[in-house]
Amino acid sequence: MTNTIDVIKKYLPLYKELVKKDIKLKYRRSFLGYVWSILNPLLIMCIMVVVFSTMFKWDIANYPVYLIIGQTLFNFMTEATNKAMWAVLGNAALLKKTYVPKEVFVLSTVSSSFVNMLFSLAAMLIVFIVCGIHWSWYLIFLPFILLEVLVFSLGLGFFLAESCVFFRDIQYIYGAFVTAWNYATPVFYPYEQLPYWMQTIVKWLNPMFSYLQQFRLIVLYGIFPSWRLIAVGVAWAVAILIFGVWRFKKNQDRFILYI
Repeated sequence: MTNTIDVIKKYLPLYKELVKKDIKLKYRRSFLGYVWSILNPLLIMCIMVVVFSTMFKWDIANYPVYLIIGQTLFNFMTEATNKAMWAVLGNAALLKKTYVPKEVFVLSTVSSSFVNMLFSLAAMLIVFIVCGIHWSWYLIFLPFILLEVLVFSLGLGFFLAESCVFFRDIQYIYGAFVTAWNYATPVFYPYEQLPYWMQTIVKWLNPMFSYLQQFRLIVLYGIFPSWRLIAVGVAWAVAILIFGVWRFKKNQDRFILYI
């Protein structure tokens, strides 16, 4: 981890340029530009609110708020890890010509996705205001929850980037896995709808549940999350980051033979 931090410091200008490039590429030739980051989650949320509130009639107070929280955090994790998976292979031409620390590409892709999510928070804020969310001092804890999701996504991104170099089919496996993961996470349905045995699995083995639950407890109910819930989220984030960086560092010298 110390080496990774040193890399960021030494190659900070390159890191910044890569982040800018990713953001500009996403909105290139887009008429609405950055405004789309606000409109897109709002439009999807409206559609899903109409569909699921009509079909299932779940008794969730402020369902639009419940939904956009889950939608925003899970979509960030999905976008960040999918982009990170191709961070090394997508820059193969540059890596073959000159020495560039390979981890800087993973860091920049996850960071650009995080910036995109920050734009989306404006949409979330609009929903909070329209739905009359009660504002409490606990809201100052929300940046820490976002940091948890960021660290977790970064660790998973390192692992996927390393795996994809040696095993290209990981893109298809991960795509199917994320779809299943989305349904196994209470993004658009209440956690209590799951069977008790499944609730236990989701609570302890699904890190995204911890992040969504922390966020929702503060915003929807004005309740500070339990320290156990926070500990689970932090433990997952730190463990995945350590594992992902370790795998990446262990095999990065062999990347040049496979890209």
